[in-house]
Order: sequence, then structure tokens, then C-alpha cells
Amino acid sequence: MANVLIWGASGGIGRALTETFVAAGHTVVTVARRTEGLDSLTPHVLAGDVADPEAVSRVTRQAAEVVGPIDVFVYAVGDILSAKVAEMDLEGWRRILDANLTGVFLTAQALLPHLAPKAHLFLLGAQHERLRLPGLGAYAAAKAGLEALAEVLRKETRRRVTVVRPQAVTTPLWEKVPFRIPAHALSPRQVAEAVLQAWAEGREGILDL
Repeated sequence: MANVLIWGASGGIGRALTETFVAAGHTVVTVARRTEGLDSLTPHVLAGDVADPEAVSRVTRQAAEVVGPIDVFVYAVGDILSAKVAEMDLEGWRRILDANLTGVFLTAQALLPHLAPKAHLFLLGAQHERLRLPGLGAYAAAKAGLEALAEVLRKETRRRVTVVRPQAVTTPLWEKVPFRIPAHALSPRQVAEAVLQAWAEGREGILDL
């Protein structure tokens, strides 16, 4: 059985990931800014914000102290903003980059000393080439940057790193953008089960769903 650390466990995908890995018999540590209700899924619940470097370091150390070396790391934090470049303020830009890209850097960097020898890192991305639409500049840029960061991280650490790229997922993020949820959208549970299967099979690189 594996020790699993999930960032962003309060979101739709993060919660589904927690439920799926716990149901499969793994030990799961969840991290979220809002932790209400997560203790019903796992006893290992920590509060932390990916935009706060000190909190990221503290929570990562706590997770390793509780369960030992981390076998599976999943970054499922995400946020979206609909604003054209000419109208977007710097605060909004930074919020989206923090959630979708800078947070990946901070959590992965903090985690590296606490990884198990055969650890696998999963980063929740998106099919960003389909998202280069008016109003989605910050989100598309962050998800494209995540893939570049993941490739470099894989080469630097020689660890298994997988970017999960669902086309669309039925989560509350859709309430923040003026688009309809596509008919083919996946459920959070489908994404979670795909991650579990990818880990079991040792798949790395890009995982398109």
C-alpha cells in the first residue's frame, strides 16, 4: 500500500481522488485551505495554502512525519478566471498563476526530500491548446507552463512525473467562466480512477483523458 499526499483535496477532483485512493486501501494525507468534511474520508487532514511558501513547507513536513516517505503526490489545486488581457488586473493574474503553476513549484520543491525511492508525481493539467480563448489567457498560460515545468522536473529528478490532461470535468470551476460544460465532460470520479490506474501501471509523461 502507498502513502499518498493530495493537495487541493476540498475541490471536486481532489475529493474524488481522496475517496478513490482510500477505497483502494492506501494511506492518504489531504491538504486544502478549507478542510471541512475531509476528516470523514481520512484521518490525515492538514490545512495549507499553496500560495504560502511557509505553509507549504510546514504541511509537507507534517505529512511526512505522519505517514513516512510519500509514494504518490497529486497536485489537484486549480482556479480559473475569465478576463481579457487588457482588462485583467495583476491580482487576478497572480491568483491564477499561484493556483495552477507557482503552487506546483512550491509543493514539488518542498516534497522532494520526503519522497519514497519509487515515488510518482501527478499534476492536474488541462488540454491548454484548446483553451486559448478570449478571457482565458492566465489559465491557458499557467497550464502550458505546468507541462514545461513537469518535463524539466522529470529530467532533473529522474522521478516519474505525469501531467493529467482532462478535456473537461464537471466541477464548480465552470461557474466562473461564460461557457457551457461540454456534453462529454468527465466526472471527478472518472479522473480519479484514471490517476489510480496510471499509478498502478507506472505511466508517466502526458495522460490525456
